[in-house]
Parts: sequence; C-alpha cells; structure tokens
Amino acid sequence: MSELVFNEPLLVIAILAVLAAATGWMIERDHPGLARGLRQTGYLGMLAAGLLLVGQLAYTAERSDAALGLHRRPALSVSGGETIVPISSDGHFWVTAEVNGQELDFLIDTGATFTGLGKSAAEELGIQPDTSQAPLELETANGVITATMGKVDALRFGNIEVRGLPVAVPQDTADDTQVIGMNLLSQLASWRVEGDKLILVPKR
Repeated sequence: MSELVFNEPLLVIAILAVLAAATGWMIERDHPGLARGLRQTGYLGMLAAGLLLVGQLAYTAERSDAALGLHRRPALSVSGGETIVPISSDGHFWVTAEVNGQELDFLIDTGATFTGLGKSAAEELGIQPDTSQAPLELETANGVITATMGKVDALRFGNIEVRGLPVAVPQDTADDTQVIGMNLLSQLASWRVEGDKLILVPKR
C-alpha cells in the first residue's frame, strides 16, 4: 500500500474520495450530518485529483516539447567545397541524407566499419540482401548483431555523393538507427573534427 501511495498518489486520492462520497450516501439515513460531511469531502477530493491530473498532464506535455526542442538537429551547410556538420545536442553528428531518392536521418559513426540501414528502412527502399555473402557478426554500441549486406544506388547529403555503397542491414534487432560508417568516409578526400563541427571533403 505504501508503494502505491508513493508511485500513484493521484490514484490513491481519487479512490479515497470515491469511498468517502459512497460512504456518505450509505449512512445518509442514520447519520445525515456526518454523511453530508463525507460527501463534501469526497467531492472535494475528486475535484482536487482531477485538477492535479490536468496539471500533471500539462507539465508532461511542456517537458516533452522542451525535450523535442533540446534534441533538434542543426542543419549541415556547404562552404568552400566542404560539407560542415554541426554537433547535435546529444553530442553526435547527424545528417539527413537522400538514399535512392528517399530522405533518412543518419548518425555519423567513425567507429562503424559499414554504413548501416535499419531493417524497416531497407525493406521500404527495396534493398535486397547479397546472397553471395554470408551474414556478418558486427560489434555495435548495443552489442553484437547479425547483419546481411546489401547495396544502395546512391547516397547524398551536402556535397557528398556515393554510388553503389555496400550497407549492412541488421536482422535480429528492432533498432532502426541509420549509421554512416567508415566504408563511406574512406571514400572522401578527408574528414576532420574542428571544435563542434565535422568537416567532410569529397574527392574532386
């Protein structure tokens, strides 16, 4: 009971208020004064629980909107033949890239060997697994996953464009995070981090 009071105080207030009001109606004939007091207490309790619930929902919505604002990803820019990717509020570099004509968000991960597509994104894009290659065991931040290899016709963002890029598609995870890995970055002339920006330079 103490755990319920701690975790769900509004529910407890509402239950007690309903019980008080119901008891007031039950003893109306024998104790009209007490019954009136219990009913009033119950109604006030239900009103208080309702107001507190509305306040809690408003606070949660406000926090959610604030969280969305905090995690907005700044747009990349192209300057002097370089694609400049500002760091996001989560401490990572993200880009929105066009893959086979469809826009997807990618995390740029210099620790990833392959560029990766989420399973659902790969299915939507019609990426077919390369049956000539056995599934791979890949080490990720979430542990070891099994992935099949496919290929995208073109991947573009900023002034970067790569064609016929091999991509890994996880088979045993619901994680749909798209990742740009070293098999794309190694095709650039150079890449570097300067302060809070990732600078990507395509080959001429």
